[in-house]
Amino acid sequence: MHYWDGLTAVPRDTAPSVVTIGNFDGVHRGHRHVLEQVVRAARTAGAVSVAITFDPHPRVVHRPNDLQEAITGYEEKAQLIERAGIDAMLVIHYTLEFAQQSPEEFVKNVIVDALKARAVVVGRDVRFGFRNSGDFSTMVELGRKYGFEVIDVADFGEDRRCSSTWIRESLRQGDVGAAAHVLGRRHRVHGEVVHGYARGRELGFPTANLSDEVQGMIPADGVYAGWLHDQAGRRWPVAISIGSNPTFDGVSRVVEAHVIDRPHEQVEDFDLYGQFVTVEFVERLRGMVAFEGIPTLIDQMTQDVERTREVLAAVPGP
Repeated sequence: MHYWDGLTAVPRDTAPSVVTIGNFDGVHRGHRHVLEQVVRAARTAGAVSVAITFDPHPRVVHRPNDLQEAITGYEEKAQLIERAGIDAMLVIHYTLEFAQQSPEEFVKNVIVDALKARAVVVGRDVRFGFRNSGDFSTMVELGRKYGFEVIDVADFGEDRRCSSTWIRESLRQGDVGAAAHVLGRRHRVHGEVVHGYARGRELGFPTANLSDEVQGMIPADGVYAGWLHDQAGRRWPVAISIGSNPTFDGVSRVVEAHVIDRPHEQVEDFDLYGQFVTVEFVERLRGMVAFEGIPTLIDQMTQDVERTREVLAAVPGP
């Protein structure tokens, strides 16, 4: 897949395209439904399939105090879009100046002049241009004027439309199963393993602590069963803890993963420090609570590990 960082990166001799527009946060099942139709239409027309997205998210520019986390990091989003079969991703750097364009200016500058679109694939809820004043009917009107087809994509979902909002709601509640249903895959976060306070090791449950700069939305505080993928491509079963360690009066929110059932020879020399790893969530086991005393905490952690083992044994592979 080609990565075009801004309009100036789009080659002037780019072939005619079939285009879609979106933030694609999470690249969930609904997004992939749209992307698949873009790919199909492009192949039929002998054109290039292009996904237009924005960085940063327009919400961050217009509402800077809204610190809503991205469901996926930029790199994972790009990989998922590529996996859908898209030929090129155009990343537009979203600024207040860019947002001043009228719907027609946006369409002419980006879709017509830069991408030479033969077709635009969008849902009925599409909004674009100054103050989101352009809608589906506007796109159809501009398509007639500039000579491109507008392909309507119906909402995707069973009882409820698949959306990034639904995923965020689920993750805020710790319902990683519901999030996985909308995503079409298990939710993941990515980060570098850094040194922590070594409390887990002292208690007999050493953990891989992720740095504060985690990519991807962190689910609600609690203990989860899941998998850790290291840089060597290996997958490890883990009991995951998210929270501020209330038993030890912690303040900072951290993501820790305790690898279970390692081969005996790896118990002492197992080292993930400095690695950029992926933590994948399968099921929430319990909420985060403060325990009265270390023995009670160790007993609960032992139960968490056993429950993690049971959960992961019952789920299919990757």
